[in-house]
Amino acid sequence: MSLPAARPELELEIPKGASAVPHTVVSFRDETSVAQEDQLAVEEPLEIRLGGKSLAVTMRTPGNDPELVAGFLLSERVIEGKADLDVIAHYAGPDDDPRIGNVINVLLDHAGPAIHQRLHRSVFTSSACGVCGKTSLEAIDMEQRPVAGEVTVSLDALYALEPALAAAQTTFARTGGLHAAALFDATGRLLVLREDVGRHNAVDKVVGHMLLAGRLPLSHHILMVSGRASYEIMQKALAARILVVAAISAPSSLAAQFALKNGMTLIGFLRPRRLNVYANAHRIKQTV
Repeated sequence: MSLPAARPELELEIPKGASAVPHTVVSFRDETSVAQEDQLAVEEPLEIRLGGKSLAVTMRTPGNDPELVAGFLLSERVIEGKADLDVIAHYAGPDDDPRIGNVINVLLDHAGPAIHQRLHRSVFTSSACGVCGKTSLEAIDMEQRPVAGEVTVSLDALYALEPALAAAQTTFARTGGLHAAALFDATGRLLVLREDVGRHNAVDKVVGHMLLAGRLPLSHHILMVSGRASYEIMQKALAARILVVAAISAPSSLAAQFALKNGMTLIGFLRPRRLNVYANAHRIKQTV
């Protein structure tokens, strides 16, 4: 079978706000090839503005953008809670403006010194990195209070998280190309799940959802992420006061160190009937 010729002039047609788009691929199985339709996860830039001034650009999957922005501002310590927000709205302009759907402007009720320090520069964050925009090591290691309070989680509840996460990943099931973050209560009940090309974006969307709903702090909840647990995931969880973070894959050394320093329980390699606890295992309740 001859393969279709390359058409470099063609561009994908991506509807505004779509999280996935169809695309024709050539699939090989041994020596046999066939052209068939596949689904691609959408990745587009989102510019975040404060009072019309550019603060950051992040690569994300469209959808739940106000939640992403709210979670991002909380984790960056631009805001401390919902009361600091006045308006989060997409840029309004002509329908043919390419920025439509990819720019959000935020108006704040309270503007503190930390906000002005961040507004002197613009930040670009890729979908693979949550700290790429930081300009110094000091900016990465933002001081926050360790979490206080106790919550216990049973092993049975923990073992049920991964199947619940997988079952709720609707766009991943179509594309195979998205990360997920999910928030559960201490009994293992799924409260909210968000998907994105960036794992840190997915966490921002989950935290932002709860922030906009007025449900922070999240000290009696479990955050679970697909993939690995990284430093920036732990930092975002701490900003929301989450005590328990679980990941399907491994944590990094910085993630484990961060969990130990801040009193957080960190779980890795969470699979059916097995897991590893890397920090503060006292919150795990054995059933026997």
